[in-house]
Amino acid sequence: MSIFSSLKPIYSMLPEVKAPEKKPVLKNRLIWTAAVLLVFFALGNITLVGISPTAAGGQLQQLQTVLASHIGTPITAGIGPIVLASIILQLLVGGGIVKLDLSNPADKAEFTGVQKIFAILLSFIEAGVYAAGGLLAPQAGMFLMVVLQVALGSIILLYLDEVVSKYGIGSGIGLFIAGGVAGEIIWRVFAPIDTTGAITLADASGLLFVFIREVGANVWGAVVIALLPIFFTIIVFLSAVYAEGIHVNIPITMGRRGTGGRYPVKFLYVSNMPVILAVAMFQFVAILATLLGRIPYVGQVASGLATVVVAPFGLIEQVLLQGLSPEIFAQMLQSITSLQFIGTGGSIIHAILYIIILVVVCVVFGALWIEVGGQGPERIADQLDRAGMYIPGFRRDPRVIRQVLDRYIPTITILGSGFVGLLAGFADLTGAIGTGTGVLLTVGIVYRLYEELAKEQLIESHPLLGKLMG
Repeated sequence: MSIFSSLKPIYSMLPEVKAPEKKPVLKNRLIWTAAVLLVFFALGNITLVGISPTAAGGQLQQLQTVLASHIGTPITAGIGPIVLASIILQLLVGGGIVKLDLSNPADKAEFTGVQKIFAILLSFIEAGVYAAGGLLAPQAGMFLMVVLQVALGSIILLYLDEVVSKYGIGSGIGLFIAGGVAGEIIWRVFAPIDTTGAITLADASGLLFVFIREVGANVWGAVVIALLPIFFTIIVFLSAVYAEGIHVNIPITMGRRGTGGRYPVKFLYVSNMPVILAVAMFQFVAILATLLGRIPYVGQVASGLATVVVAPFGLIEQVLLQGLSPEIFAQMLQSITSLQFIGTGGSIIHAILYIIILVVVCVVFGALWIEVGGQGPERIADQLDRAGMYIPGFRRDPRVIRQVLDRYIPTITILGSGFVGLLAGFADLTGAIGTGTGVLLTVGIVYRLYEELAKEQLIESHPLLGKLMG
């Protein structure tokens, strides 16, 4: 009996989205998915009641696309509380502090119920930090109203995620991230609106219009400012697509007749989950540091930590515009000796530290995720054995399959998680539209959405195959 069992009376009272008695057909699932996405976009365009017009998100503005948030709206905290709750439980289960066997349906249900409690609790905590830290600047007497609105927005996303998982396609969290990033890319490239909100091509903020307007006066500046973000976005997109296609094929035999086959283990075995978890943790550090920054003597240390875990977005563009000079190298040396990020040179040191931290955190979360998500060698070996599959040349035994999988899955998990962290960190330095991390996550999400759609179409066309696949 785990310590989470004592929370069962609480999470059993929480409302939940009822699972359908019969799995909806693909058309209806697509309609549900589209409807949830529309609700998400609507929430991101509602201004909170009771905040100052001068409210700003500071460094968190750069993270909001990845976290499916929009500061100043009900989804200010976005999916942050949901993902952070998952991080907390992963660490507790992975570290052996809480004993749960997630292959057991009862333990899995307990894990999900406690995660929902933590997510709701963190929704209020993060909403309070946003308001108290000055990121939302509540008007006089409106603090509680602002906190309730932001907390309610994250709770709505929590239940919309349940709707997608039970009635739609894919996951709600992935849908929100992909939708936010796609919207940001389209708007940044084509927006014919200036900073005041007026529709005027002469002052349009869309990058294509900026290039047309500025190219006559400064060709290099126009290319760096307007075209390079588009170019880097395409490069990140193609790199992510290429990485998604890399896999290792493990020889395997199926059935009594020994029909040969292969079990593919993808290079990005845990997909983009390590980056999502890492960014959510970085967000929590940043908003906590923002709150502590308002407290004397504590703020300086906390703010320094928050700076390290927020990427210097667009650093490569900045270096291309300024060029490398002896002054930048002097700033790098000064930043190392003073432990402060000074000028462009300090941003380069900051970028190196950020990428190192991101890669390490992604590797840790990747290793935890394969256990929590049921993707470890032992679970996969049991699944293959139940499906009547075994390794050719060996006797039929799940322990043999596990020994073979042990040679691949842990190593690929570390390499894949490290690579996805490295690619995301470097991509953020390029100034890619929607942030490099956002583009990377979107590619993985859309890729898996495509795979699931193809699978669903195949099952609907061949019902017998669907029964065999469970």
